Amino acid sequence: MNNLDPSIFKAYDIRGVVGRNLDPQVVGAIGLALGARIRAAGGTEAVIGRDGRLSGPSLSAALAEGLRDAGVHVIDVGMVTTPVVYYGTFELGAGSGVAVTGSHNPPDYNGLKMVVAGDAIHGAAITSLGQEIAAGRHAPVPAAQRGTLRQASLLERYVARIAGDVKLARPMKIAIDCGNGVAGAVAPALFRALGCEVVELFCEVDGTFPNHHPDPAHPENLQDLIRCLRETDCEIGLAFDGDGDRLGVVTRRGDIIFPDRQLMLLAQEVLERKPGATIIYDVKCTRNLATFIRAHGGEPMMWRTGHSLVKARLKETGAPLAGEMSGHIFYKDRWYGFDDGLYAGARMLEILSRHADPGAVLQALPDSPATPELQLRCAEGEHFTLVEALKRNARFAGATGVIDIDGIRVEYPDGFGLARPSNTTPVVVMRFEADDAAALARIQGQFRAAILAQRPDADLPF
Repeated sequence: MNNLDPSIFKAYDIRGVVGRNLDPQVVGAIGLALGARIRAAGGTEAVIGRDGRLSGPSLSAALAEGLRDAGVHVIDVGMVTTPVVYYGTFELGAGSGVAVTGSHNPPDYNGLKMVVAGDAIHGAAITSLGQEIAAGRHAPVPAAQRGTLRQASLLERYVARIAGDVKLARPMKIAIDCGNGVAGAVAPALFRALGCEVVELFCEVDGTFPNHHPDPAHPENLQDLIRCLRETDCEIGLAFDGDGDRLGVVTRRGDIIFPDRQLMLLAQEVLERKPGATIIYDVKCTRNLATFIRAHGGEPMMWRTGHSLVKARLKETGAPLAGEMSGHIFYKDRWYGFDDGLYAGARMLEILSRHADPGAVLQALPDSPATPELQLRCAEGEHFTLVEALKRNARFAGATGVIDIDGIRVEYPDGFGLARPSNTTPVVVMRFEADDAAALARIQGQFRAAILAQRPDADLPF
C-alpha cells in the first residue's frame, strides 16, 4: 500500500489526522490485516464501535469491510464509549474488538484501539501490523468465506451490568461533564440508574467539541465543572475524556482530585476485602501512593505508562486494580480488567455515598506539592535520545535511587523528579513532587541543569 504513513502506528493504538494520513482506504487495509491476526489467534468474530467524531461512521464502515474481507464476522455496536466495545468482547463472546476513536485528540484526528483474543495489542504488535500492510501481505478471502455483519445494542446491558454491581448507600446529587464526547451517550443514564440526581454538562455528543477539549487530565478543561459545583448543591463532579476510558474528579470546593489520589481511595476499598493484593500504578504517580497502599495492607507495583501496557501487567499479575496519572483506571475486582472511566466513577460514588461529606473524604487523602505534567517539545526521535543521555550522563546529588523502567525517575528523601519520552508524541514528559516548595525547586533545578547539559537550547517549561 503506497499511501500508508508508518507514523500512525503508535505504541498503544493507531492514530492519525483524517484526510491526511488516515482515511477509509487505510482503515480498510488495517481491518484486513487485523482480521488476519484475529483469525490466526483462533478468533472468528470482532466487536466494533465508534466515538462521536464526524469521521467515525465512514471509518467504522471501512473497518467492518476490511475485517469481513479477512473472514471475520463483525458485530457493530454503534456509537459507544471505548469501554463498551471492550465490554462487548466479553458480553458477546467475540474476544476481539476495535474502537474507532481519536480519544482526547483534536476533532480532525481519529484512530483505533484494538483487542485481539483478549489482549490489548501494543508496541511491536502494532508496528508489525503497519509493516504487513505496507508489504501487501494480506489478501481478501474468497467471497464464500467472507465475514458477516450484524448490529447489536449494548448500552442497556452495559448500564444494567454496572447498576447490578454497584450499590450506593444513599442517593447522591452529582455533576458530570462529558465535554461533548461519546460518554454523553452513556453516562447520564448510567448514573441515574445508580440512583443519582445528575446535572449534565456538555453531554450532547458533538465531534467538534465546541465547549472545551474532552481531556480531564488538564485543569483548564475542568473549569466549567468546577464552576457548576460552586454554583449548585452537587456533592461531587465527574469528568470523562473523549472516548470515556478516563476519569476526572472535582470536589464541591473546586479541588481537582488527580488520578493518583483517586487510586488511593479506590485501593483502600479493594484492600479491605483483598488484603495483600497488588495495586499497580504508573511512573507518573505520587510517591504517597506506595506508602498509602502499604499502610492499608497492599503491595504497590510501579509500572510503565500506557493503557495497553498497564492492562497487560494487570493480566500478568492478577492484580485487582491499577491506575495511571492520565486517568485510566483498571478494575479486575468485580469487573473485567479494562480501563473504564464510567465504571471507575461508579465505584468512586459507591465509596463516597457512605459518607455525609464526600469532599472531605477526598481532601483528606495524602497530598504533596507537585507540578502537573510538563512537556518539553522535541524533534521526532530526539525525545528518546535525550532521556537516554540523561540516564547515561546525569548525576543527581542527594538521590536515594533511580527507577528506569520508563524514562528516568529519580527518588530523593523528600521528593522525586521524572523525565520520560512519550510514546505517542515527540515530547519529554516531566513531573516533580516534594515535601515542600523549597525541595520542589531544588529537584527541578537539578533536572534543569541535567537537561541543559545535554541540550543547551532546550525550551524548558519550568
